[in-house]
Amino acid sequence: MDNIITIIIAGIAGLILGFVIAKMLEKSNATQVVSSAKKNAASILKEAKSDAESLKKDKILQAKEKFIELKSEHEKVILNRDKKMAEAEKRTRDKESQVSNELSKNKKLNSELENKKRDYDNRIDFLEKKKGEVEKMHRSQIEQLEVISSLSAEDAKSQLLESLKGEAKTDAMAFIQSTMEEAKMTAQQEAKKVIINTIQRIGTEEAIENCVSVFNLESDDVKGRIIGREGRNIRAIEAATGVEIIVDDTPEAIILSCFDSVRREIARLSLHKLVTDGRIHPARIEEIVRKTTKQIEEEIIEVGKRTVIDLGIHGLHPELIKAVGRMKYRSSYGQNLLHHSREVAKLCGVMASELGLNAKLAKRAGLLHDIGKVPEAETETPHAILGMQWAEKYGEKPDVCNAIGAHHDEIEMTNLLSPIIQVCDAISGARPGARRQVLDSYIQRLKDLEDIAFGFNGVNKAYAIQAGRELRVIVESEKVSDDKAAQLSFEISQKIQTDMTYPGQVKVTVIRETRAVNIAK
Repeated sequence: MDNIITIIIAGIAGLILGFVIAKMLEKSNATQVVSSAKKNAASILKEAKSDAESLKKDKILQAKEKFIELKSEHEKVILNRDKKMAEAEKRTRDKESQVSNELSKNKKLNSELENKKRDYDNRIDFLEKKKGEVEKMHRSQIEQLEVISSLSAEDAKSQLLESLKGEAKTDAMAFIQSTMEEAKMTAQQEAKKVIINTIQRIGTEEAIENCVSVFNLESDDVKGRIIGREGRNIRAIEAATGVEIIVDDTPEAIILSCFDSVRREIARLSLHKLVTDGRIHPARIEEIVRKTTKQIEEEIIEVGKRTVIDLGIHGLHPELIKAVGRMKYRSSYGQNLLHHSREVAKLCGVMASELGLNAKLAKRAGLLHDIGKVPEAETETPHAILGMQWAEKYGEKPDVCNAIGAHHDEIEMTNLLSPIIQVCDAISGARPGARRQVLDSYIQRLKDLEDIAFGFNGVNKAYAIQAGRELRVIVESEKVSDDKAAQLSFEISQKIQTDMTYPGQVKVTVIRETRAVNIAK
């Protein structure tokens, strides 16, 4: 036990001794480290001081250089400012010298003006004195003249005025004569200028109306359905519309031939509806033709309304609007009548404006000037007179009525609007390519053919087809028998032969059709 305690104490003593020794060694090492650190710090401080001295010297040098640079720039600015101030002082001195010179000049001018004013006043006084003397002398001379001529001053004035009036009348007549001659020389030239300016400002279309329309088909198989069994469908279409239908080898097309464009349009639209619907037989054909005819009448009214709206014409009677719409399906020497009337209306508006007249009234008369060419029934009255009668009937102004009636010199012109309508009508019709004279005579021949047929009793419809080589006449079966039909065909052919001039031959075909209709209830 004592040995164990001794060992423990010896161990504790050894530990304490070791700890003391370790502390002493650590202290010696720390002393060495501190001394070395102090040496290093001293060397670093020394280097920092040397670097700071060199940096300080550099900064001082840079500051000196910057100061010198700023000083030189400031001196330049001061020199420039001094220079400008010197120049401004110089200009000021110059202005002062000029002002002083002008003041001296003004003083001289004022003195001169005062002198001139005094001279002027003196002269006025002198003239007043002279004027009094002249008046005295004038009165004395008048008194002497009155004594010598035994005339008073008033009588002398009246004689002088009479002589001056005579001379003035002579001079005025000579002036008027020369002015009229000059006006006659320049009037034609000025009129040409107005007309040329009017023509140049109106864009025109050169389109000739044809007598043939082409109806396109989707396939050639439709041609057989249009012809029908033994040709009954095509005969029914021709009888209902009065249009010749030509079915030839032209692929996917048939030709509609008729001089009347309204009939041709009815036939074209009817064919289109029949082909689209697919049901093609005589009863259906007649129904479609009736509906299409009504549709065309409605379209005519719509065309008339659009035309008057486009031209800015207001307050036109509905019957006149309908007549304007019918112009679309009429032609004058091959020129579409509606296009011609619209063109004349525009020309009249421009020309009236150039001449300082009422442009709206001129447009109105220009549009209506040919409405007499579209009567619903044939008449012997000239179209200008017929158009004037319609215009009077439907409340148009007298100037417009006179312009319509006088544009072909059937009546006397009573206002300036009438010659404008006549000139513009001639401009539109005389334009190269606008009209075709042969077409109009051809259409007139076909109309005459149909009129001859209508002159016989029992005729219901008459159609000139194949360019006038055939006249197809449909008669009423109740009034014309089969024997009478043959006799009627002969009589019509004889009438054509004696009354008309035509090339080749005209075939007259009289068709008598009997129908039995009953209704199952």
